[in-house]
Formats: sequence, C-alpha cells, structure tokens
Amino acid sequence: MNILLLGGGGREHAFAWKLTQSPACEQLFIAPGNAGTAQHGTNVQLSPNDFEQVGNFCLENAVSMVVVGPEEPLVRGIYDYFVENEHLQHIPVIGPSKEGAQLEGSKAYAKEFMAENNIPTAAYREFMQANLAEGLAYIEQHAMPIVLKADGLAAGKGVLIIKEKEEAKAALKEMLDGKFGAASAKVVIEEFLDGIEFSVFVLTDGKDYKILPVAKDYKRIGEGDTGLNTGGMGAISPVSFVDKELMADVENRIVKPTIKGLATRGIMYKGFVFIGLIKVNGEPFVIEYNCRMGDPETEVVLPRLQNDLLGLLEAVAKGELAEHTIIKDPRAATTIMLVSGGYPEAYEKGKSMSGLSAIKDSLLFHAGTKTQEGQLLTNGGRVLAITSYGNDFQAALAVSNENAKLVDFEGKYYRKDIGFDL
Repeated sequence: MNILLLGGGGREHAFAWKLTQSPACEQLFIAPGNAGTAQHGTNVQLSPNDFEQVGNFCLENAVSMVVVGPEEPLVRGIYDYFVENEHLQHIPVIGPSKEGAQLEGSKAYAKEFMAENNIPTAAYREFMQANLAEGLAYIEQHAMPIVLKADGLAAGKGVLIIKEKEEAKAALKEMLDGKFGAASAKVVIEEFLDGIEFSVFVLTDGKDYKILPVAKDYKRIGEGDTGLNTGGMGAISPVSFVDKELMADVENRIVKPTIKGLATRGIMYKGFVFIGLIKVNGEPFVIEYNCRMGDPETEVVLPRLQNDLLGLLEAVAKGELAEHTIIKDPRAATTIMLVSGGYPEAYEKGKSMSGLSAIKDSLLFHAGTKTQEGQLLTNGGRVLAITSYGNDFQAALAVSNENAKLVDFEGKYYRKDIGFDL
C-alpha cells in the first residue's frame, strides 16, 4: 500500500515510524513532514488544507489510504471531500467527517453532544456579542475560578482559567471582540473542575472501538506545572492512578455513549477520538474532545502499541475493527519535548542542531526540524521529542533526561520533571 500521511510535527513522525513497520506499507508520503519523517518516507510539499492538491497527488501516486494527523483538515472537511469525489471515494481517509470533527472544532457543539448523551462534563453556558450582558451577569453570580473557552480552533491558546470576576469579565469582552479571531466569536463559560487530568485515545470504525494505551501530558512551560500553556512539554504512559475501576467508568460512562451518540446522529467517524479527562473525587469528567491523536501523547502511545498500526487502520476503513485486539507493551514510556528559547511566545527558527547521533536507548521524534544544505536546523517552537522505555515512568524519564543533555541547539529548553505529580 502507498500511504499519504498529512502533517509535519512530532505526532506525524511517530505515525511515520509506526506505519513503516508494517509489511503492508510499500511507500509512505508525508505532507509536509519534517527532517525526522524523511527517515521513513518521502516528504512532499503539499498543504494538508488544499484538498484539490492532496486529491490530485493521491491519484498521481496510487495512494491507497490517507492518514490525517492534525485537526484543521478534518474540521475543514477533507473526509467529505474524498467521499463526495467519484475519483477519490475509493481512497479511505482515516479521520471523521466534517460534522464528526465538530467535536473538536466547536466547544459548544461538543458540550451539546455530551448533554444529549448524558456524558459527564462541567456545567456550562455559551455567549456571543449579542448577549454579552447576560455573559457578564453569569460571571458575576458564578463561583471562581471560572473557565472561558473560545468556541472554535485557536491553536491550543483559546482556554483561559481565571480566578477574579473582574478579570473574567474583561477577558470575555476581549474574546468576543476578536482576541482569538473568529474562533472566539462564541465563548463557552464552564465551571472549573479541580482534579487530575489524563488522556484516553479511542480508535473507531463507526460501529466498534478499541481503547489505546492511556497517557497524561504536561502543558505548562515551567517545572512544577507553572507558566504559560504550550502545545505540550512531555507525556507519560501508562498513568498510575488510572486503574481498572476508573477505566471501566470511563468506558461505560464516556467511551460507549460517545461512539453510540455519533452513530445515533448518523455521523461518519472512522478514526481517532481523543478524550481529555479529569478525575474529580474519583469520578471521570470530559474536559474536551479532539478528533485526532494528541501531541506529544502520540509519542508515548504508539511506542506502547504492539499491533501493526496499518493493519488496524485498514480494519477501520473496512469496518472490521471488532476482529482486532489491542496489544500493549508492558513497559512504561516517557517523552520529553525539547523546545526553542522563548517558546511558547516569540522564538527564533533556523538554529543549528547537533548531538542527535550520540543518543542511545531512546526514540527520537522530530517535531519542528528541517534540513537545509545538509544541515539539521530547528523549524518550530517544539523541536524534538525524546521517548524512552522503562519499568516505570521514572526510569524512562531518567533515560530521556540524560539523552536530552546530548542534543545541542541555541536556546534549548526542556522540563526535567515530566510525571512529577504522580
């Protein structure tokens, strides 16, 4: 099979690494890819959001399957574009339809879906400029802290947790005035849930589902979970507090109703469902859905998945997922993210990198890198993920931290305390 993988981050490098382990994978194309994905296939300069260009490439290169890494092409409707085009509809796209992707594309849609299917989540209201006064009154009578979320995609920056009422009111005005562009034309205001977070990843063919290894990621830039939110500074799998009883709760109260609810609405969903969860007083609540795998969680989930990933994705496309059983590596995995100086605010690209060849006993997943005139350079805020195995996450973390010292580029920064709160 010839596979086209859309995306260019650490998640996509992990996918490329895993897909090419399958004997069924003849040729892998990655669009646009990075310096790491080029080790496993051919990077092609396609925009994942230019569906016509993507479709033409698939026809010209006998592509048998499209695997979508990031959320934007899914929210824009790449699945529907292929299904509705008579020349492309024979090529399965791994990812939900445009409506299914609204679970991530619209916070209000996701909240309505959860209410409809009795899925536990924080209480909420939604507001627009037209009912700003109601929003301000709602904040005034609400307990603090409070959570404000831009309804649409805001590159991971559209969620604010605020402790003071006047600050929350000002933030609501700013968001509705366009702080996050069109994404915050509608704002969802939620109660703040106090607990510990974890991530569950579900693969579904629209009828049946399989739960992948559970992970926990760390978003804050600073050690001890301080400072600004980022795309993710590291992750661990498995998660010690997620025991069989909690997972049974998650499956029965959240996973099953989610898959059933999609089917009841007649939504085509053949792909990954990321469920961001929080454990509050022993009970699981949904914080958010994503319509794809998380990053950097993918960099610990796929290394612990012992199945042939391409075989699973073929089963998804054919509606035969029920025939498969997920096999997990018993070892723990920990990934740490090396980022550019200044990230998640302003940072410079194009810094020369060295030391990667000295790394042993870890997997290297490139997130923001490129090769120019034979030189490896930084090309993003998050640059490199270093994933290691161990008998527990602490042992794996120790290996990743040691190897992180060997990589050198100007402004390199990483957290050394991934998993600290466990």
